[in-house]
Amino acid sequence: MYRMAILAMLCDDTKLDVSKCVMMALVHDLAEAQVGDIAPREGIPKAEKHRLEAEAMHNFVHDMLHNTPTAQKIDSLWREYEDGQSPEARFVKDLDRFEMASQALEYERNHGATTLQPFFDSSIPKLQHPQIQAWGQDLLAERERMKNDIISITENDKNQS
Repeated sequence: MYRMAILAMLCDDTKLDVSKCVMMALVHDLAEAQVGDIAPREGIPKAEKHRLEAEAMHNFVHDMLHNTPTAQKIDSLWREYEDGQSPEARFVKDLDRFEMASQALEYERNHGATTLQPFFDSSIPKLQHPQIQAWGQDLLAERERMKNDIISITENDKNQS
């Protein structure tokens, strides 16, 4: 959420309310603090996932924050993100996809993970905002350079043996 908020601050799209995007990035996964990050592979239907997350947000807004004006603002931002109808919500969704791919690249680079292609396949092609699409292409280019560097190092090691 923090990285997405920082990325939102880098937005150069004058048609978007960047402050709203930053706040939306900070609250978009708030329900996951209670229900966890439910991945599609877990087999939980989307309707059930949405119900669990809506219940978590209700608890957060009403039980923890006592339905204060700030709590209502958080809830409104979360709902707007979930509905995905506003330009800001679609932008933040793109940030979420880009951030997931960025994290996958970090895992590949830092931990030698080799089975993360699905994270790239399910995120980068879906990017819609031009600025984030460009970031996604840069990320894929960086990934390709990294793979080529690994191949070169491996070939050099074989030649030296």
